[in-house]
Amino acid sequence: MNIQEVVTVENMRKSDANTIATKITSAELMYKAALGIFNAVRFAGRVAIVCGKGNNAGDGYALACILCRNGIIPTIVRVSEGFSKDGLYYYQTAKSLGAEEDTLENIGNFIGYDIVVDCLLGTGFSGAVSGNIQKAIEQINVSNSFIVSADINSGINGDTGVGDIAVNSDLTVSIGYFKTGLFLNDAPYYIGAMTNADIGIELLEHNYKLMDYELLHMFEGYGSDVMTIEEFYQKTGYEPENCNIAECIAEISKEEHKTIVVKTAHSAVIADIKYIYFCADYIR
Repeated sequence: MNIQEVVTVENMRKSDANTIATKITSAELMYKAALGIFNAVRFAGRVAIVCGKGNNAGDGYALACILCRNGIIPTIVRVSEGFSKDGLYYYQTAKSLGAEEDTLENIGNFIGYDIVVDCLLGTGFSGAVSGNIQKAIEQINVSNSFIVSADINSGINGDTGVGDIAVNSDLTVSIGYFKTGLFLNDAPYYIGAMTNADIGIELLEHNYKLMDYELLHMFEGYGSDVMTIEEFYQKTGYEPENCNIAECIAEISKEEHKTIVVKTAHSAVIADIKYIYFCADYIR
């Protein structure tokens, strides 16, 4: 069994901050995130990196630096005004290395680009997308490019997986650890394939485990309660936007002394009385 961690956004945030405070600078950690994306994708041809204004955008600017140093000159598309501190540093560095820049209006639907990297919104996003972010997502989704989402598909809630409008990725490169929202609700229908880039963050808490999707059948027999995610909400009365499914089914599992499995068409979360697992058929 391939055991990796699956974490909440808050745990990821705190663990990230602690790692920066005790081991590595935030700029170095951002560069490692960008390097993780670079190593997960076979970059070639024309590359566009579409950026918002937070640290997710900073990962994109750092990626632009790496691409320039490896003979690929990317086009940066800034959708929002403003930068994070480290993001500004890598943006300026990328420009000095020769990275090009274009606007969302001029770039159209990314015709002629082989790869488009989604660095619009990070795992801390919640709510509904609008304005230029929505326009960027719509333009990305109608392009014929290979789409890479950095850490999470922009528009998806990192904890719940809820997203009315989100980037359809061919590959999502999770950074640090998989987040719960990558397996729940709408997320599985936006993700073509997914991998994780370990950048050396030490977790402060251990939330959940990832297991191989091929082992899911082992938890679906012997009196287990198996339901779709829609059936789960109907049965419990919870709402997708504010429900921690893992904790909810953990309580049910303990109360009923049985394994609880909640599934989408491509993923599942399992409470096996003592342990909680996530799995998905799109993890590579």
